[in-house]
Amino acid sequence: MTGSGTGPATRAAFVAIGANLGDACRAVEDAIAALDNITASSVAARSSLYRSAPVDAKGPDFINAVVELKTALEPLALLEQLQAIEQRAGRERPYRNAPRTLDLDLLDMEGVALDTQRLTLPHPRMNQRAFVLLPLAEIAPERVSADQLQAVAGQQIERL
Repeated sequence: MTGSGTGPATRAAFVAIGANLGDACRAVEDAIAALDNITASSVAARSSLYRSAPVDAKGPDFINAVVELKTALEPLALLEQLQAIEQRAGRERPYRNAPRTLDLDLLDMEGVALDTQRLTLPHPRMNQRAFVLLPLAEIAPERVSADQLQAVAGQQIERL
């Protein structure tokens, strides 16, 4: 990992992981391993796995997790790496909220506020989703308030 004075400085980035097709648990675990292999990045923390019902969609339950990366990459470069991991996992986008082999969402990046057509940080819907907030609270409790957790308390989710 860089950031020890010999390379570019790193910052924390939080990535939500979800899958609901095929062996979803294996897909999430494989994604965590792939995230740890991104250039100039390493996994600093990972949540437990969670099972959640699809939100605004149909299909099997999702397996979810959140990972904290330490990365020297800029936001769009990291997004490209995330999308490459999705593609290697067979991700298809036939329609909005379709079931998926793997979904990686860049939730937030330390010190970055961004609003472009390609990427918005922090993620605009992260505070509406229990499958993001519960795993995020597990690894970074200072980033999730009791009020945010209360707002999603009615959503079906189970820690595995």
